[in-house]
Amino acid sequence: MTQPSSLISTEQLASMLGDPHLRISDCTTYNEPVPPGSDVPYRAVPGDKTFEAGHIPGADFLDLQGEFSDAAAQQFFMMPGIAQLEAAFGRHGIDASKTIVLYSIGTMMWATRFWWMLRSLGVEAKVLDGGFDKWKVEGRPVEQGAPKGYPPSTFKAAPRAGLFVDKSVVLAKRDDPSTVIVNALGPQFHRGLEPSRYGRPGRVPGSRNVPAATLVNPADKTLTTLADAEAKFHAQGITRDKHVICYCGGGISATIDLFLLTALGYDKLTLYDASMGEWAKDTSLPIETD
Repeated sequence: MTQPSSLISTEQLASMLGDPHLRISDCTTYNEPVPPGSDVPYRAVPGDKTFEAGHIPGADFLDLQGEFSDAAAQQFFMMPGIAQLEAAFGRHGIDASKTIVLYSIGTMMWATRFWWMLRSLGVEAKVLDGGFDKWKVEGRPVEQGAPKGYPPSTFKAAPRAGLFVDKSVVLAKRDDPSTVIVNALGPQFHRGLEPSRYGRPGRVPGSRNVPAATLVNPADKTLTTLADAEAKFHAQGITRDKHVICYCGGGISATIDLFLLTALGYDKLTLYDASMGEWAKDTSLPIETD
């Protein structure tokens, strides 16, 4: 199994710097803790300060919650309308004619979230394997300061249906033998063994557990091999004939599972966008623990 076509190595990206068609974007957000009893699970803080401290030369910064999410939604990071996304990506010089490279700091999940969003709009992007962490460790060039941005462009979406679903679909599909629901959170949260910052502990009933953290190499923050990922998915009964619905806490880490499933050739994939941020708080919805 070869490297996914949507994954780009630090070496490959370094050789492309200066290409006028290249659009590099730092997608980092930080989920900072909130006081006990807060109505929200965390505080979403854009990574603009760490961007200014150091970024890949020529990169721009994308503020997920600020520009690319539905501000009226109760949960963070909810997919907004197409018009908002077309305008926001266009402001950052991103469109289907460009080579789009996404990266983040600390974890690749912020980059894979943008990759999934763009994919749902019919635009392909690449994700930097290991992100900025690997880039820095390798001693590659780093730039400081505020984003200079790229010339604006016209972003035209060609939406793909079904890549995002809501709770009604999850509820309807959880007993469907042709569907498998996958939780990307850690096993302690999947089993309901620890308190959840999202609300009731536990999982969507019947869901399988492939934690996003197990699909990443902790040493250098790169993705695991396709063979290892496939073995982990197969061990949970996730096969290509199934319709797969992935979720996590806020629709972010589950996109690592979706990225690798896509690379493995799975084509019936969707994201429960609100994830446990919605499900755990809605007492009308069933929940399961060990």
